[in-house]
Amino acid sequence: MMRDSFHSARRAAALAIVLLTAASSRLSSQTAALQKAGDDEIDRRVAAVMPQVITWRRDFHEHPELGNREVRTAKIVADYLRSLGIEVREGVGKTGVVGVLRGGKPGGVVALRADMDALPVTEQVDLPFKSTVRSTFAGQDVGVMHACGHDAHTAMLMGAATVLAGMRAQLPGTVKFIFQPAEEGPPPGERGGALLMIAEGALENPAPTAIFGLHVWPEEPGKLSYKPGAAMSMADGLSIIVKGKQTHGAQPWKGVDPVVVSAEIITALQTITARQTDITLAPAVVTVATINGGVRGNIIPDSVVMTGTIRTFDTAMRQDIHARVKRTAELIAQASGATATVGFGAASGSQPVFNDPALLTRMTPTIMRVSGGKTNPNAVWMPSEDYSLYQAKVPGLFLFLGINKPGVKADDAAANHSPFFFVNEDALPVGVKALAGLAYDYLAGGAK
Repeated sequence: MMRDSFHSARRAAALAIVLLTAASSRLSSQTAALQKAGDDEIDRRVAAVMPQVITWRRDFHEHPELGNREVRTAKIVADYLRSLGIEVREGVGKTGVVGVLRGGKPGGVVALRADMDALPVTEQVDLPFKSTVRSTFAGQDVGVMHACGHDAHTAMLMGAATVLAGMRAQLPGTVKFIFQPAEEGPPPGERGGALLMIAEGALENPAPTAIFGLHVWPEEPGKLSYKPGAAMSMADGLSIIVKGKQTHGAQPWKGVDPVVVSAEIITALQTITARQTDITLAPAVVTVATINGGVRGNIIPDSVVMTGTIRTFDTAMRQDIHARVKRTAELIAQASGATATVGFGAASGSQPVFNDPALLTRMTPTIMRVSGGKTNPNAVWMPSEDYSLYQAKVPGLFLFLGINKPGVKADDAAANHSPFFFVNEDALPVGVKALAGLAYDYLAGGAK
């Protein structure tokens, strides 16, 4: 009797497994069919919206705005999202815009992010929509240019919003559109960027369970590059104030020359990553980018101010480099009778951009499809991004979209932040497809 009961239980368990497997297979087939139908419609809708995406991108490029000053850009974004029937909240993190698109079917919540700010760079690319805007940054009169492609990011996300809003009835869940100011950092003395957006609720009501974003980059047009884990470095600002003793330029022995001391410090700092750091563990960079001191050629000034950046991927290496920079600057200054005050302020990313490995594995088929298989899955970037702050709260992916002219190699193209930076608009449809496709496929696959 006990044996019969045992065999009956085993048969029941086996039947349950068969039924569960069959149900799971049907569910997977249904999910695949839903994603396939969505992907086909996304392709059609992306093709239809691209002329408008190009128009937006050129308009933003011609009218760039610095961080925390993106008033015109934000209004265009907010007004357009409202025209799509998307719920809009303005003034998030100074000038940020958050839109919420609620699909016609129940499901999870996913977020898409783009940045809107330009840089204090005078454009030198000859375009019909070239920027001639000037503004004030850190007390200086500067040219303003979208030298990092944020104009393209904003336009592509508006295009993705158009595509997904047009699919609202079949959308299984909710999409949040985050248009962020001041990714390059807020003006001195102000708060801004992703940190302030998050503090003011960009990831709340509703809260996404995943976030996606991308960045244009000088690479083969249409190629999508990414890496699981740490993909972009941590960034720290660097400031060094060298104080000496002012004197006549013809009598340097009567003072302490902070210009010469600063030159010695700059040279010595380069040995930290070249000779003192094991960069086989992770790459690192120490850069001094500005040096200011003095007002006349015949006056040795009393002080020099240097600023720069430090980039690292590893927390222990970061701390070690900070200590070496401080020690190097202070001791060189002391040897000459000067003093050096060293500070490390957080720049655009206080932690590395980190692509969630499980999420990347799940979304790789979408990435392969929208790029036509043109991918680089092992890319690492020394620049930083405050997108990392969203990923600290929500699992996320950050991709790079190649925007070179055909045949132009990565090393031959002008870098981001260059006055010659150029975006090949023919690559932008891949970015719109990626944003819309990642959001749709994530929701169609059952947001978790």
